[in-house]
Amino acid sequence: MGRVAVVTGGTRGIGRAIAIALKERGHRVASVYARNDEAAHAFRSETGIAVFRFDVGDFAECAEGVKAIEAALGPIEILVNNAGITRDTTLHRMSEEDWKAVIETNLGSCFNMSRLVIAGMREKNFGRIVNVGSINGQAGQAGQTNYAAAKAGIQGFTKALALEGASRGITVNTIAPGYIDTEMVRAVPAAVLEKIIARIPVGRLGHAEEIARGVAFLVADEAGFVTGSTLTINGGQYMD
Repeated sequence: MGRVAVVTGGTRGIGRAIAIALKERGHRVASVYARNDEAAHAFRSETGIAVFRFDVGDFAECAEGVKAIEAALGPIEILVNNAGITRDTTLHRMSEEDWKAVIETNLGSCFNMSRLVIAGMREKNFGRIVNVGSINGQAGQAGQTNYAAAKAGIQGFTKALALEGASRGITVNTIAPGYIDTEMVRAVPAAVLEKIIARIPVGRLGHAEEIARGVAFLVADEAGFVTGSTLTINGGQYMD
């Protein structure tokens, strides 16, 4: 039987594709979501994947959520920190609320969820944590100081935790997607989207399934020698 895997932001977009890919590889998957009950219930009906609602930016809610997941499925061995939000505007217009919301959801969630599963992984001498960053955390993006800061912070968090976990069989890696053909990106005005695609050397948006395949590789038992790394999947738009 596969391992117990948790995917935050796991019922839509990239998270949905990751959850499905992990289930197809035999893992017992829990998808975490924050608000959209209708989408989550439709996802559960379609895929058979268990869904759990809690705010990954809130440590106390995460503690209760992790407890519920482990009661239902067993100890968590794979964690994919995918949840993320945007509150885009230039810094001179940005509210403190918009700054904190993005930092807490996108970066704080990595601490919250990882902190709650790391002890169990250390006891088992096995764990896989994948944190989903962004091309905009690597290259920056005007109007996204909050988002870029959070995503850049994920890479530092990943490297430090990878060093802490290496001797216990725990790998920690980042995946940094470029522009992916998700609901959020499709909502961009056509003229703007055309300019975005023009900057991507392969000439198209990425697919969520391409990110999911990267995650599936990193969480595999056979990927134990890969840790502290950033897997960049962006069609050549940014090369670091």
